[in-house]
Amino acid sequence: QVQLVESGGGSVQTGGSLRLSCTAHGFASSNCGVEWYRQAAGEQRQWVSTIGPHGATTNYAVAAKGRFTVSRDLAKDTVYLQMTSLRPEDTAMYSCHTYGVSCPKPDYWGQGTQVTVSS
Repeated sequence: QVQLVESGGGSVQTGGSLRLSCTAHGFASSNCGVEWYRQAAGEQRQWVSTIGPHGATTNYAVAAKGRFTVSRDLAKDTVYLQMTSLRPEDTAMYSCHTYGVSCPKPDYWGQGTQVTVSS
């Protein structure tokens, strides 16, 4: 079955860390760019970070820069989002999304993983 599966969310206190995973099932994702988005309750979806095909490039939203690190393990078809120095405003549902002209399954979304940061 073709799908993206996120995991690694949870509840932490301010200043804590979490590592989110986004794993592709049913297709090889190395030629896909992968984006991380988040959506807090009652708010619009917000772009967080992007990693290009094969991990060649990375980009971050201002809110993530310096605290979050995106990486990928091509052998595991998994993209990671390491989040440190978490703040209550980072509380959201985090989802990953594939893109790219060479991606065999572009525009796929995972179901999301919830991150809750308490003060």
